[in-house]
Amino acid sequence: MCGIVGLHLREPSLYPQLGALLTDMLAQMCDRGPDSAGMAIYGDRTWSPEGESTVSLLDCPIPAADLAATLSSTLDTTITGLDLDPTTILHGVVGAEDLAAAVRSLVPTARVIGFGEDLTVLKGVGNPVDLANRFGLPAATGWQGVAHTRMATESAVTAEGSHPFSVGPDECLVHNGSFSNHMSIKHQLERDGVVFDSANDTEVGARFVAKQLAEGVDLEKALLMLNETFDGFYTLLVSTADSFAVVRDAISCKPAVIAETDQWVAMASEYRALANLPGVDNARIFEPEPEEVYVWHR
Repeated sequence: MCGIVGLHLREPSLYPQLGALLTDMLAQMCDRGPDSAGMAIYGDRTWSPEGESTVSLLDCPIPAADLAATLSSTLDTTITGLDLDPTTILHGVVGAEDLAAAVRSLVPTARVIGFGEDLTVLKGVGNPVDLANRFGLPAATGWQGVAHTRMATESAVTAEGSHPFSVGPDECLVHNGSFSNHMSIKHQLERDGVVFDSANDTEVGARFVAKQLAEGVDLEKALLMLNETFDGFYTLLVSTADSFAVVRDAISCKPAVIAETDQWVAMASEYRALANLPGVDNARIFEPEPEEVYVWHR
């Protein structure tokens, strides 16, 4: 079933409340996905300091401080590590892709679940609110966040199977539904040189979108291409460092509601996740139309 929430803040005075607002939204979706959760925050300067790149890892066998020390020596710059079990966060003044590549080389059994200049991704198994509190999400700041509560249907209950899937720099995709033809698309992407980390159908969608963006396609066009290529029932929330987008399949049986004010744009699987947002009584509230791509930019 799964639950999606996302919040894009237009008003800088709300940035300190991002984590608290997103945590409240996530709490309303726990019954849609009680087995695991993931969340992504853009612009928290504790997790993603300004001027530095950040990489998020799962199941790293080395303590964050030890890994950071080794990476500091390898990359000849100071890398800082933070353990938020089972997620590890690393950041430093180095290119995000260079930091991710160095991590993969040093600890090939760990999984990179997010990288970029502004993005931190956190994932875990268990009650979504418990995970959010353990990670410290209520105190997070920033301009944009997405989160997902998972009820596994296509793969095992693992942290790596939870959403968002972040496979390009500062990019995230969260998904409620399933892609019925994802294996044929995956095989084509693999023939094009795309490497996969899991058997999850959502990763195929994320890799497809990331490939289009890397080739210079804008986000709206990339999601229109996804609609043309993927079969199934789905609602997607896709975010980048400067964009926030929603799209549904042609049937649109997977729920979604959007609320928009001058101060923020929010999306959730159900209205109850939006009900406590500041100024929601004056928001424009609507259900996204089938196959229409909605995009907001920072």
